[in-house]
Amino acid sequence: MKNYKKYFLIFDKNADLHYLDSGATTLKPKMVLEKMMEYYTEYSANIHRGLYPISEKATEEYENTRQKVADFIGAKYPGEIVFTSGTTDSLNLAAAGWAKRNLKAGDEVMVTIAEHHSNFVPWQQLALKNNFKFVVSGEVTKKTKLLAINHVSNVLGTVTPIKSIIKKAREISPEICVVVDGAQAVGHMPVDMVDLDADFYAFSGHKMYGPTGVGVLYGKAKRWLEMEPTRFGGGMIKTVSTTESTWADGPEKFEAGTPPIAEVIGLGATIDFIKEIGRENIVKHEKELTDYLIEKINKIEWLKIMGLGISSGRLGVVSMYSEAPGMGTSHDMADILGREFNVCVRAGHHCAMPLHTQFGVETGTVRVSLGIYNTKEDVDELIKGLEKVWMTFIKK
Repeated sequence: MKNYKKYFLIFDKNADLHYLDSGATTLKPKMVLEKMMEYYTEYSANIHRGLYPISEKATEEYENTRQKVADFIGAKYPGEIVFTSGTTDSLNLAAAGWAKRNLKAGDEVMVTIAEHHSNFVPWQQLALKNNFKFVVSGEVTKKTKLLAINHVSNVLGTVTPIKSIIKKAREISPEICVVVDGAQAVGHMPVDMVDLDADFYAFSGHKMYGPTGVGVLYGKAKRWLEMEPTRFGGGMIKTVSTTESTWADGPEKFEAGTPPIAEVIGLGATIDFIKEIGRENIVKHEKELTDYLIEKINKIEWLKIMGLGISSGRLGVVSMYSEAPGMGTSHDMADILGREFNVCVRAGHHCAMPLHTQFGVETGTVRVSLGIYNTKEDVDELIKGLEKVWMTFIKK
């Protein structure tokens, strides 16, 4: 198995780091950091309106990233890509900008029980305040006008067959708008917007080896035309008078103010990095590690995997818990792993409390989430740490 740690500077100063929390945020490769520093040291100017060389360079790099993103996710046009601060911001934009304007009282808004709070709470609150019917994991009907669903569960790791779900939903409710949370998918598997046929697709840079503070909302061109901006200010206007304002055309309409320029440019470098490694190599590497991880965990009698304890139909996200008497909480387990073994995992409900309640795991789980920089040695250290957890709580 190839070791990709050399691409990530953090391991130069943390050689014994076993980072297994990529579902929360991924580590950043050197070439992404260098590209952001290039902006800050060579052409650190604002974009779109500066009529001087470094501003024109910054604008070119920024808009080149829009094209890179469109190509990367199989969008038809770069104008279907709007930059946001992250997946949460993207989903809120879809809710406030499209759903609030286009849905009417009595329309059904449906989510699944497995959604991250960012793809659950905005729809719940929108429904409560606008008299929409909020449905959780129901059956799509002709009244269902919006379906919000994840591409990959951030707790179970399961890959949702959204292409077939969207096709079936449109057969029942032809005008349905489908919003997909792709935060856990884009950095780990190929996606194609034309093939999937989602109306909106949201993801974050920092979950695909890119910078924090930047995300993407893909939307079909017709959906953007049906939307109104939710934030106002510089850059998104066409004209302003003392009595009215008109909006810019294209993505700028939804990108008010100075955007996260360095982060967007860094996102472009992130796509270059993924292409350099090769998506097929990322899939292969993480699949091999996921198989190894699940095989090891399944041998631990006092641990249970939440969801399916198999490696097929999923990515490298595994949440586990224990019902053994005397066992500490998920936070206790994560604390021992981090403090004594430098194994970084996530503990709690992972912004998916309804899902944990559905499984009857109210105290939360310990989540392991893999990235391209992980190796079997990282998994082995995790298993060693779990043995210490057992000795601490049960064999004391």
